[in-house]
Amino acid sequence: MSTKVFLNEDEIPRQWYNLAADLPTPMQPPLGPDGKPISPDMLAPVFPMNLIEQEVSQQRWIDIPEEILEILYLWRPSPLYRAKNLEKALGTPAKIYYKNEGVSPAGSHKPNTAVPQAWYNKKFGIKKLTTETGAGQWGSALSFACSLIGLKCKVYMVRISFDQKPFRKLMMQVWGGECIASPSTQTKAGRDILAKYPDTPGSLGIAISEAIEEAVSDSTGQTRYSLGSVLNHVMLHQTIIGLEAKKQLAKIGEKKVDVVIGCAGGGSNFAGLAFPFVADKIHGANIDIIPVEPSSCPTLTRGPFTYDHGDVAKMTPLMPMYTLGHEFVSPPIHAGGLRYHGMAPLVSQAAVEGLIRPIAMDQLHCYNSALMWARTEGFIPAPETSHAIAAVIEEAKKAKEEGKEKVILFNWSGHGLMDLKGYESFMEGKLTDYPLPEKDLQASLKSLNGLPKAPAVKTGKW
Repeated sequence: MSTKVFLNEDEIPRQWYNLAADLPTPMQPPLGPDGKPISPDMLAPVFPMNLIEQEVSQQRWIDIPEEILEILYLWRPSPLYRAKNLEKALGTPAKIYYKNEGVSPAGSHKPNTAVPQAWYNKKFGIKKLTTETGAGQWGSALSFACSLIGLKCKVYMVRISFDQKPFRKLMMQVWGGECIASPSTQTKAGRDILAKYPDTPGSLGIAISEAIEEAVSDSTGQTRYSLGSVLNHVMLHQTIIGLEAKKQLAKIGEKKVDVVIGCAGGGSNFAGLAFPFVADKIHGANIDIIPVEPSSCPTLTRGPFTYDHGDVAKMTPLMPMYTLGHEFVSPPIHAGGLRYHGMAPLVSQAAVEGLIRPIAMDQLHCYNSALMWARTEGFIPAPETSHAIAAVIEEAKKAKEEGKEKVILFNWSGHGLMDLKGYESFMEGKLTDYPLPEKDLQASLKSLNGLPKAPAVKTGKW
């Protein structure tokens, strides 16, 4: 019984998987301010055309350039672990496997797309990238990627996380990135928010507005915007996680996976592990695929599926997705990477189709699960990762009650070594749960008034 399963470097997947090619009901197109489908060239001020081509692609497999693989080899293929000690503590017949994405230089799954995005931008002639970050994992990853590839990087970090997680900011600075708290006075979007809400904790939607504004206002045309989640090309780059996991499970003779789990904020780490298994489910496999989100930011479980903007200032196209409204500001939970108001359109359509089963978890339950994990498996999980762990423990207990030897696979999306202040607050009893009040949800959803509706079209097969 192996604790770790490795792949050699020559076994790394050499293509990314694009779920858009296999969705039973195609996604609805992104729309411009006039309510009409946008054309690829309309995205050109924000993204380089080589990434726009991936964003709109319907091709099932997209080759990974050799130069990108050479950088990914620093930590990929990442190991697949068997959580034997947790299994024993739970007394479950289930076998629990997890993909350890915390082994990357930035400590999370985020470099899987940061490296390709930086590389494609450099190839297109771009000199600088702007971006946003919640907990700081994405900002760290893009700063790391830009330092290796030779680009400037500026990161707008959600203010509450900027204050809670100072070491993430320092990581960005070590890699040459510039990190400022959002909302800031450096953009019109930031100044407008501060004038209206001077004490705001910030949000990813605000930070995105600031980063896009800076990119598109560069008169030299040498700056572009980079997003760490939500968009199709980001989901695409992350599928290397699930593709590796499939090879590793096959290597040790696991013929079937029963449950696949990942935490979900914008959708990238969940999609990275899950989408190759969603493809199996589309083609007949019986797999329970579970995205786990915070009860304080219940996008998939309580938000409507409709068209919405990805940011507060409405600079992004309208995307068909589950959303809490683009003006949503999450309570200041420690899982900063899960505080986004919208869900990736590809993940959203998979949920509409019934291919995935979203659930929401309370913060204290997740921290309790994280402590159980750390005291059995040793590794300290990020607050985001703890949501997946909480669901894994529930599924393992269910397998025990049913007396079934299930195979459970989840994504360890990042470690918690930069998040120990959150653990300190939890262990000192200073944290509370923040289930989103219905009145706050309804108030936030008012920002959807007047926007086009996105009918939830599905086959009804799942």
